[in-house]
Amino acid sequence: MPNSISDPPPADVATQVAAYVDALDQVIPAKQNQNLLIGTWNVRALNRLTPEWRSATGASPVRDLSNILCIAETLRRFDVVAVQEVGVDGEAFLAAHEALGSGWAFLLTDVTVGHAGNHERLAFMFDQRRLRPSGLACELVVAPEEAGVSTDVLGRQFARTPYAVSFARGEDVFTLVTLHIVYGNTADDRVGELDKIAQWMAGWAQGGDVWGKNLLALGDFNIDRQVDEDGNVDVLYEAFTGTGLQPPDNLNHVPRTIFDDPDPNAPPDQRHFYDQIAWFTGSGGPPALSLAYRNSGMFDFTGGLVPAGTTEQLSFRMSDHFPLWVEFDV
Repeated sequence: MPNSISDPPPADVATQVAAYVDALDQVIPAKQNQNLLIGTWNVRALNRLTPEWRSATGASPVRDLSNILCIAETLRRFDVVAVQEVGVDGEAFLAAHEALGSGWAFLLTDVTVGHAGNHERLAFMFDQRRLRPSGLACELVVAPEEAGVSTDVLGRQFARTPYAVSFARGEDVFTLVTLHIVYGNTADDRVGELDKIAQWMAGWAQGGDVWGKNLLALGDFNIDRQVDEDGNVDVLYEAFTGTGLQPPDNLNHVPRTIFDDPDPNAPPDQRHFYDQIAWFTGSGGPPALSLAYRNSGMFDFTGGLVPAGTTEQLSFRMSDHFPLWVEFDV
């Protein structure tokens, strides 16, 4: 009979997960009455799982219940977290939600079909004891007369439509826009979507919409680097920040994937800026975010925290991306 995520884990799994939680405690701030913690995580192929506490060699999928517990403990650190790459049946996603307990809820999109969409969903997992949806849930859709995303009328949209949901914590209301930019064959394939999303968000923030006052963009932007080999601002980073969106400086100095060189002085092609959390600061653009920024960072789950035969296997057990987080005063 298959195991369930609600079953008590074996002693070795419990010990390993406890060590994982201790590592989280050292990096991500604890939830307090006066703080708000927002995260984003591209969890690689978060779809099926093997219902065993430790998957056997050659198992497919390799992700097992012990991995789900670690994923859930990571999500637990946040008041709300945007999750990219939720699969068609979402078995692993639902198991993580079950592990979090009854105080948690989620909102997610339908599957984005087609080759570019990769059969993915975008999701928000949130702690209902700390915040609540404030009413808005929508997808970002460009007007038919606008260009810049694709050339034909029916296809003139984003391959994976960005998903926006508003939340409230006390008197503070904010809207999160999560996305997963299509990687394409070259960097040029991403410029149009990044530029259009930045323009769309700037227009929304300046348009007088009550849900557009406090916008944050977060997700996998597939930005290769901040600067190129010549020291110039990268074209993708410029498209992302060109209308005033800015990530906190802390996030400019941390690796994004388990394959990146962790050295902040590593060559640009060995460090990426794929994942981002950004908002308008009021400098030469839309009104500034009213939430008061405290801190930000990432969580590195490598270094033996999660048993895996290789780095590639770790990417399928946990993810190839690290989770990012940002903390605000409320």
